[in-house]
Amino acid sequence: MLVLFDNGTPRTLARFLIEHHTVTEARAGGWEELENGELLKRAEAAGFEVLVTTDKNLRYQQNLESRKIAVVVLGQGR
Repeated sequence: MLVLFDNGTPRTLARFLIEHHTVTEARAGGWEELENGELLKRAEAAGFEVLVTTDKNLRYQQNLESRKIAVVVLGQGR
């Protein structure tokens, strides 16, 4: 599975995924300056299947229903 980490996603999380998935950071693709809508569009076009983000407002800013990419929003544990 192709997984994309946005800029806020902790890099340490990748170590739990890389054994079974291909993990890429947005900044590695030169996408660190892209807004959410453009990042989602480019990620889908590049074949990513999952976007991992810490942006809890993404669902209010973007229409995710028509997206082919899954979005995982990380929360802070209590």
